[in-house]
Amino acid sequence: MARLVFPSTKIPDGVSVSEWSDWTWQLRRSLKTQADFERFFDLSMGEQSAFSEGKELFNVRTTPYYATLATQHSRSSDDPLRRILMPQEMELHSGTQQMLDPLGERRNQTSSRVIHRYSDRVLFLVTDICSVYCRFCTRKHFTGQDQAFIRKDEYEKALSYISSHSGIREVILSGGDPLTLSDTHLEKVITDLRRIDHVEIIRVGTRMPVVAPMRVTDSLVRILRQGAPVFLMSHFNHPRELTAEAAEALTKLVDGGVPVMNQMVLLNGVNNHPAIVQALSRRLLYLRVKPYYMFQCDPSIGTDHLRTSIDDSLEIQRELWGHLSGLAMPTYAVDIPDGGGKTVLTPNFETARTESGRRYRGWDGVEADYVNPVGAKVSPADAFLYEEEWASLKNAKQNPAPSTGAPDVHI
Repeated sequence: MARLVFPSTKIPDGVSVSEWSDWTWQLRRSLKTQADFERFFDLSMGEQSAFSEGKELFNVRTTPYYATLATQHSRSSDDPLRRILMPQEMELHSGTQQMLDPLGERRNQTSSRVIHRYSDRVLFLVTDICSVYCRFCTRKHFTGQDQAFIRKDEYEKALSYISSHSGIREVILSGGDPLTLSDTHLEKVITDLRRIDHVEIIRVGTRMPVVAPMRVTDSLVRILRQGAPVFLMSHFNHPRELTAEAAEALTKLVDGGVPVMNQMVLLNGVNNHPAIVQALSRRLLYLRVKPYYMFQCDPSIGTDHLRTSIDDSLEIQRELWGHLSGLAMPTYAVDIPDGGGKTVLTPNFETARTESGRRYRGWDGVEADYVNPVGAKVSPADAFLYEEEWASLKNAKQNPAPSTGAPDVHI
């Protein structure tokens, strides 16, 4: 097989290379109205209805780059990328499970911009703007209100909370999309977090390498590298999103010392086929991006037509098992609705269970027993050295450390 190829997008007529390559131009020229979309797409009757009747449900926006990418392969309304970015009439219909806040984030909100669901990490919502409003968005209760950057009082309160809870080891910048912020604002957030001694890891969740890869500039890579360790969590859902421009952006990040991991969402009619998942995963891995999670689509309002069943998703994972490198295999996970957190699902290869062990049949039909060892369990002699640290982490939400004050805030 030939080496993997990443095709370029075609720059529309009348647009200069310098404009097209400027991420701020991409955001300024975002498609937001029906008239904007009609310059790129021949809208179906259902899509027209969604624009006219669904204005209050969820904002619509995409970049010219991503709109162009969605039309290069097919003009059909069933095109997979079009299903991600285009409002559809099916969003207006009641579904089997309609939730404005499917992850129960509001119940775990310690302030307007901090969500503390897991013991050792928090979500820090630094903006509510995205460069594209994916139709399956799980945060429709927050995203799309056009609050570009967090207000000073909200920012101070968020930093104070993170600073006063010593069990918080990781801060995940989210929103919205943190990379829609200017370099100045982003650098300030990362710098302020780095002043908090107990914050070990910063994550940046973003879709910008997908929908505006020109956002990954030398300046951005410098900011992320200076704040190390910073992990960038990308969100590629389909192999067609891995263009030459996206590949260049990912290479620049990895070469610049920024680890990149990808989180995809299984979407009906978009990527719910093992051939597509393997194609995406192999291309990501080739670019040194770890396929991290393969998420079940959350039951947000208006997403029934985009959701797969858990059985179908497990079948995709089962088909990949054994044929796809473990490095390329994303972990399949479901977020338990109403704030139950992630649960990881895998194909069940167990065929029998006894007191002495278990019996398995592998992906290729090989069957064998795993027999438990005989003997008493032995605890590590030095476990006590880490028990205080472990207790602190487990109780991070309940037992904040004495506040030393948040870093100085200058916005």
